[in-house]
Amino acid sequence: MINCDNSYKRIFQRFDEDRDGKLSPSELCHFLETIGELQLPMEEARELMELMDPNGDGLLGLEEFVGWMEREVKLGDEERKIKELRGAFRMYTMEGSECITPKSLKRMLSTLGESTSLEDCCVMIGEFDVNEDGVPSFDEFKLMML
Repeated sequence: MINCDNSYKRIFQRFDEDRDGKLSPSELCHFLETIGELQLPMEEARELMELMDPNGDGLLGLEEFVGWMEREVKLGDEERKIKELRGAFRMYTMEGSECITPKSLKRMLSTLGESTSLEDCCVMIGEFDVNEDGVPSFDEFKLMML
């Protein structure tokens, strides 16, 4: 059984309008509209419910709801981390470039108060340049940072 966060339980109970312990597609629609996610036609709500409903009964029980909410929160956290990493990555690249060059790394380190030679920047890049092309991409930067 999922360890139910009390706030998820309260949210679930708030939208379980008929108090049957399960959310129907219409109750799910009401929930999504209330939190500002989207307004779904009933047919789309049923399709979404099928994706979220592992036991296939057409309703969302508390455990299923909590599992879905936890996945959504985790996904949101991951998206936020990726967005932050993209911002940091752009700081290390030259304008219009999709990779970190020794020159762009040297420039950024200089901005941060570090005096580094171009040769040292090449060595640093070599440590996380997975495909060894001499210029780390965002994916390589992400691997290094996570």
